[in-house]
Amino acid sequence: MSNNRRDFLKLAGLGLVGATVPNFSKAESPEQLFHLSTKNHSQLFNMSGYAAPKLNTVRVGIIGLGQRGPGAVDRLSKIEGVEIKALCDLIPERVDKIKTKLQGTKHKPEGYSGSAYSWKKLVERSDLDLIYITTPWDWHTPMAVYAMESGKHAAVEVPAAKTLEECWQLVEISEKTKKHCMMLENCCYDFFELMTLSMKRDGFFGEIIHTEGAYIHDLLWLNFRKESEGGYQDMWRLKENYRDGNLYATHGLGPVCQIMDINRGDQMDFLTSLSSADFHMAAKARELAENDNYFAPFAEKKFGGNMNTTMVKTKKGRSIMIQHDVTSPRPYSRLHTVSGTEGYAQKYPNPKVAKGHDWMKDEEMRALEEKYTPEIVKKVGELAKQIGGHGGMDFMMDWRLIDCLRNGLPLDQDVYDAALWSAVSPLSEWSVAHRSNSIDVPDFTGGSWKNNKPVEITLKGGGTTKVIV
Repeated sequence: MSNNRRDFLKLAGLGLVGATVPNFSKAESPEQLFHLSTKNHSQLFNMSGYAAPKLNTVRVGIIGLGQRGPGAVDRLSKIEGVEIKALCDLIPERVDKIKTKLQGTKHKPEGYSGSAYSWKKLVERSDLDLIYITTPWDWHTPMAVYAMESGKHAAVEVPAAKTLEECWQLVEISEKTKKHCMMLENCCYDFFELMTLSMKRDGFFGEIIHTEGAYIHDLLWLNFRKESEGGYQDMWRLKENYRDGNLYATHGLGPVCQIMDINRGDQMDFLTSLSSADFHMAAKARELAENDNYFAPFAEKKFGGNMNTTMVKTKKGRSIMIQHDVTSPRPYSRLHTVSGTEGYAQKYPNPKVAKGHDWMKDEEMRALEEKYTPEIVKKVGELAKQIGGHGGMDFMMDWRLIDCLRNGLPLDQDVYDAALWSAVSPLSEWSVAHRSNSIDVPDFTGGSWKNNKPVEITLKGGGTTKVIV
């Protein structure tokens, strides 16, 4: 018996497992969670580097038209070779609103709404190639799995999964069907992140030692905004914060994993996670409940801590720090820190690069931008800024996805990335609940990470898709 497993079972025997673990489903009891974290996966088919058959026209169905879906519809409608054929939302008025906006374009989507399972009818259509999912988190994996089982590629908002069981479902179904499952991690397409990836490939940083990423975003006001006032449906995003861990890891994690060739030359080994106490959410719920009975159910709930810090050790001995804080009054930051044997980069509060003790001067930074701006930015970067979506990174993500599908290229993010980056959340919850003890990170690639090729950062074989403005 390994020391890690013995320590895990010792914790269970002390009664520290079970009652103290927040919001785990029966499918992931402590024993099962450990089993899933050490699962020995035998690949049915390696989806890393897989190029699906070319699609001259990508016929898209979009599920979820709340906070994220309308923007996705607008962006996709401006990409050559896209045909938006179906839209779905639980609320019929949302579907009607987007259909009205598309009037006068080539897109004539059919609408699906009114039932919690209307989306299944959309997915079952025979004239769709890609299901684009922008719903609350609970639905991400069920919808992506059903899409792949129905013969469609799946593009799913972050996180792609909430539990380890769901992570494994995505991997196994993608391998079985040979259908792509891409998590829509838009931050991998932000401008400085792409530049540092290009710098890494050229050896600017030397050997990567340590990276940092985060989602630090003061969203206390949004989490407590009523649906009738523009907040999330049924307050689902607030309810997610009953959990205590790194609930939204992928924005900071995705870009640094690509820089470190995680799943493609290195792999996560284990992680440990620690949360502060909750200094804001429960207090805010009680404050609001004093004058509005709508918030009374939330006033009795226990929320996760303000700041979560999760540390990951990789198989090659490198480290990653990921933070999550959506309640503290502080400036937005995803950190994006890259530390190597020969260089250093840091994005927030201002993008900076160093080769030693001092930051590079402005003229040196301009020279770096000229040298290391990748092809995708040169081709569609300015158009992306005009079209929008978090400063343009959303559009570059969508354009690249469609261009890869139309040219039969591997996707920049595969199902192993979707599973691994999402898995950090449930693993961090376990660690937080057990005094920051470490837990193994699953190898969703079944060992193929040792030979998988790094993400392609050029437009080789593609770049042919036009933008319609």
